[in-house]
Amino acid sequence: MSEPDLSLRSHRWFQVPGLRTFGHRSRAKQMGYDDIDLDGRPVIALINTWSDINPCHAHFKDRVTDLKRGVLEAGGLPLEIPAIALAENFQKPTTMLYRNLLALETEELLRSYPIDGAVLMGGCDKTTPGLLMGALSIDLPSIFFPAGPMLKGCWRGNVLGSGSDSWKYWDELRAGGIDECEWSQIEAGIARSVGHCMTMGTASTMTAVAEAMGMTLPGASSIPAALSHHNRMAVATGRRIVSLVEEGLRIREIVGAEAIHNATVAALSLGGSTNAAIHLVALARRAGVEFGLDDIGRLADTVPVLSNIRPAGTYLMEDYFDAGGLPAQLRLLGNHLELEARTVSGGSLGEDIAAAEVVAPDIIRDPGNPVDKGPALAVLRGNLCPDGALIKPTTVSRRLRRHSGPALVFDGYEDMKARIDDPGLDVDEDTVLVLRGVGPIGGPGMPEWGMIPIPQRLVEQGVRDMVRISDARMSGTSYGACVLHVAPESAVGGPLSKLRTGDLVSLDIDARTLAAEVDAEEWALRESIEAPRRRGEERGYLRLFLDHVEQADKGCDFDFLQGVNATEPAIC
Repeated sequence: MSEPDLSLRSHRWFQVPGLRTFGHRSRAKQMGYDDIDLDGRPVIALINTWSDINPCHAHFKDRVTDLKRGVLEAGGLPLEIPAIALAENFQKPTTMLYRNLLALETEELLRSYPIDGAVLMGGCDKTTPGLLMGALSIDLPSIFFPAGPMLKGCWRGNVLGSGSDSWKYWDELRAGGIDECEWSQIEAGIARSVGHCMTMGTASTMTAVAEAMGMTLPGASSIPAALSHHNRMAVATGRRIVSLVEEGLRIREIVGAEAIHNATVAALSLGGSTNAAIHLVALARRAGVEFGLDDIGRLADTVPVLSNIRPAGTYLMEDYFDAGGLPAQLRLLGNHLELEARTVSGGSLGEDIAAAEVVAPDIIRDPGNPVDKGPALAVLRGNLCPDGALIKPTTVSRRLRRHSGPALVFDGYEDMKARIDDPGLDVDEDTVLVLRGVGPIGGPGMPEWGMIPIPQRLVEQGVRDMVRISDARMSGTSYGACVLHVAPESAVGGPLSKLRTGDLVSLDIDARTLAAEVDAEEWALRESIEAPRRRGEERGYLRLFLDHVEQADKGCDFDFLQGVNATEPAIC
């Protein structure tokens, strides 16, 4: 008997003579596959995060057919494999709690099955980093296929953007500017098609990150989900993954230091979500790249905001696509990018964007006429956040860029909800609202509670922004003077746990500082008090998460999952 061909990973399942191969092939034939399917075709996993409760991915049920067509046209065997959906709108307390579960699931699916290459189907906020993190750790040829943004919303002729206008009109309802009937009409008009948020929230930011780091075909992240362009991109992606397998081009040959740099520049130039910082750090650590908050802060000081997209700008992703999309914007940023970085297209980033052009210069601005000179993100340090905290200066009211005021401290989300609208609350527009106990451990999972609502009494007086501080995150569609990701968090004894109501807190965005103005001796006394320990009654995945999650400045990944682990299963 001749030696089996083991040039493909899947051949170990289907080509080695013996009882195990008989079992693998006979069970494949049970599903209707034939010898022509099993003899030599690259096996492509389509990791599909579709589910009936994920509106961002509702079209993936159909779009996977286009991906399969592309794989078949290129001579591969497509296998759709479902993965956890992470539906941002519905999953509690937060999908961030489960990002690492998707990463772990993706890694193990690709490791344990006869897979030669993978298409990663995601878009809703945590699915993009989760899929990429898992794929990086198993290191097979992989390509990302973005879900795409939904079409514009509309109410009475007013263009609506998901998330951003939710917060805006919620405040109008609370202030009496609109009534319940109008609120219901906005509810029905703000999300009118399949796809993820069409503002520059976390979803749009992270799919752009995937493209800028070379993990999608050029232009893929900008295409609205409902357009036929999206179907065609799916077919092209299916074809390309087969070529990637044949070329032996693995994901870690694409995602290295240059790719992380390019992805960060893209996120900053988009005025993207603060959540990108956590995910970029986690991705870098999976790829074995030294990269942290200080690197993000350094780049932020040099990269202008060019995307005129809400919440930092005016337009929405549908307009952005028509204006030229991400390739056109990246071309304007050429001197900030590592243009020789490889991409899944088979060429370099520079080659991918060489022919792109901006056709609507008010939507994608020239560096000489930016939406904002930046920084899109500022990394803060001080006695409240020795390991860092983030703020999005482009959405902060100018009067609050440098501010001092007395703290009003809430111990957890329930405490905040119970008291924030109390008419007797001692608060004014200069008060600094502080929400603690809502970080990676305290949340658990670091929910998007950082856009603390303005107290009802102040909303009615016309106040629309205040300094707010938390160890939580906030939606990428949110805005305002919100200091986020305070590290270390209060639940592990971080300095935020020492703050008391009435303490003077000072924020200076230009100086990149956040501090409690408390006497040094008094502060040292507070720091000597041991942090309360968690009860330890958790079980299952939550227990795993709490035992192993790292802090925000390290990407909130599990401490045992950094780097690559290409251990192969025994075929027995």
